[in-house]
Amino acid sequence: MPHSPRFDRRRLLQFSTAAASGLALSRFAHGAGSDRLKVGLIGCGGRGRGAAEDLLSAGGDSIQLVALGDVFEDRATGARTYLAERFQAAGRAGSFDVPAERCFHGFGAAAAVLDSDLDLVLLATPPHFRPGQLEAAVARGLHVFLEKPVAVDAPGVRQVLAAADAATAQGLSIVAGTQRRHQRSYRETLARIHDGEIGEIVAAQCWWNQGGLWMNPRQPGWSDMEWQLKNWLYFTWLSGDHIVEQHIHNIDVINWALRAHPISANASGGRQSRTDPAYGHAFDHFAVEFEYPGGVIVHSHCRQIDGCASRIAERLVGTRGIADPNGWIQADGVWRFEGEQPNPYVQEHVHLLEAIRSGRPLNEARQVAESTLTAILGRSAAYTGQTITWEQMLASEQRWGPAEYAFGPLPVDPVARPGETPFS
Repeated sequence: MPHSPRFDRRRLLQFSTAAASGLALSRFAHGAGSDRLKVGLIGCGGRGRGAAEDLLSAGGDSIQLVALGDVFEDRATGARTYLAERFQAAGRAGSFDVPAERCFHGFGAAAAVLDSDLDLVLLATPPHFRPGQLEAAVARGLHVFLEKPVAVDAPGVRQVLAAADAATAQGLSIVAGTQRRHQRSYRETLARIHDGEIGEIVAAQCWWNQGGLWMNPRQPGWSDMEWQLKNWLYFTWLSGDHIVEQHIHNIDVINWALRAHPISANASGGRQSRTDPAYGHAFDHFAVEFEYPGGVIVHSHCRQIDGCASRIAERLVGTRGIADPNGWIQADGVWRFEGEQPNPYVQEHVHLLEAIRSGRPLNEARQVAESTLTAILGRSAAYTGQTITWEQMLASEQRWGPAEYAFGPLPVDPVARPGETPFS
């Protein structure tokens, strides 16, 4: 596909609403049969390639990858070569059918993939782009694998919530990349907790504390847009900051355990290690106090600073005991999960394919949208230094990102300063 130099937000919305929203469910009548599901991939970085491999492991000859796209040509063509080799090595060469003409690049690549003849699409672009792409996929009547987080701001979350409802109306399945929801140790432990083994949950904690991640030094000739896209972790408009992009996993477990979203958040955070402009304007640590219904207080901590102690976990405190939702409960005695543990990154695709084939839709879009907004709520409280309610956050009109997508100048927003940065 020729490189698309410009693709504005208006065109994305026009594209997503152009398809008839009332596509007949008979389009997927073959889902319960033996026909292959035709799959497209949007976003060809490491997570996108990994999702395609996980889907192959889950579906084998029942799926066929037929189109892929990325904003960068080398990433799209590189993924095409890589995945062809991986499918071949797995003995599933027939499950890969992506000729050069269905390997798209540029800002119009997502629309081109969705214009292909698909049943299912994998959305693995930076989080900023996911709300519009989900809306467009649902308007096309497609089932979706939706990487987390699903937005970077409240307008994006509202767009995902609307798409979730539209998908339900059409009987479409949407599975999110919150793989703990598909991990047997978590599923069995949370089932026991919901059955009352630790009594009523009265408090909880969650952590994602680790060292730093990758950064691509800016190269001569890169525009602002190219540099930011290639370092999307460090720009709130693209990633949502690491509390949203990464810590959402633990936050999602807390929402799952409490079967609720928070009422409000108060937080602190900042940049102590990653202060160089090469790291955009993202924070390197957050600490959030969430209040949930019933007065339940949840403490959330995330950090990406080298040389510090690592901890990635969740802890629940109940009236009868305590639990690590990843397979441990101490109440009347100690229980540990000891069953088989299939790869949860594959299991989420197993569950998606089962839902499609059985005609019993599985739609996780609303729950992951609420977990995304929970993380955005914590980020906003830290950026501003204010206590923010769920209702205020959900109603926010602050939209992160440019109105038009083009390779050229793109100023970097200043680093947030608590007490000075306003809540919008």
